[in-house]
Amino acid sequence: MSAGNGLLIRPCSSVHTFGMRYPIDVLFLNPELKVLKVVDSLASMRAVGKLGSSMALELPAGTAAKTNTVVGHHLTIK
Repeated sequence: MSAGNGLLIRPCSSVHTFGMRYPIDVLFLNPELKVLKVVDSLASMRAVGKLGSSMALELPAGTAAKTNTVVGHHLTIK
């Protein structure tokens, strides 16, 4: 995944990295695009979720930290 890009998955309350060769950041969001959970650099062969989330945004590892994205932020997706 290249910088500036992401993968929005909906509906989605959990993701896995089985078969992936690189870590990713994952943001779990509600329908209003409010960040409910931030997972930094989820390694290969892992699974994570957030009850109550309606979508997940997968991003290149390090993106959440670089953009100072934290729980409670509201996103705008173009």
